[in-house]
Amino acid sequence: MNRRAAPHRGLDVHYGEPEAADTDDRPSKTRLKRESESLQRLGAELAALPEDRLAAMPMPERLREAIDEYRRTRSHEGRRRQMQFVGKLMRSADEPALREAVAAAKLGSARQTLALHEAERWRAEFIAGDDALTRWAAQFPQADLQQLRSLVRAARRDAAGLAAEARQPRSHRELFQFIKPWITT
Repeated sequence: MNRRAAPHRGLDVHYGEPEAADTDDRPSKTRLKRESESLQRLGAELAALPEDRLAAMPMPERLREAIDEYRRTRSHEGRRRQMQFVGKLMRSADEPALREAVAAAKLGSARQTLALHEAERWRAEFIAGDDALTRWAAQFPQADLQQLRSLVRAARRDAAGLAAEARQPRSHRELFQFIKPWITT
């Protein structure tokens, strides 16, 4: 048996409603759901921040309490419902300021990670050759070069006697600790 297409499909006829769909200024249900989910994701990002960074953020006290309650909740369903409540409270909060604060917190940790990678790179170059000492002296003239040279010598001595030990020797860690404050400032 062949099926016929429904007679109303393909027709853009509005019976009795003159352009009612085009004049409605309310947001669609889909858009409202997307905004709500976006606020819940922002709330989850806020809840994932360390306590000290969260305390420094400007937000309503009730929202702060809801995020603290979310952190204390252990059951899956309880956390889901609490995050919905956080999303509801986020509607009255200053969303752009909170988004900016979360981005700054994430960027701060990314900067710290890059600085640590830079310190590791300097340490590897110091152990590999003497030209790194010359570049370091030019870039950081206030550094104690005598202490740096002795740390580099000790690290090279340990690297020469070290085959494939799981943990780096103390001299490598000391050299890294010497380099780190200069890179992170």
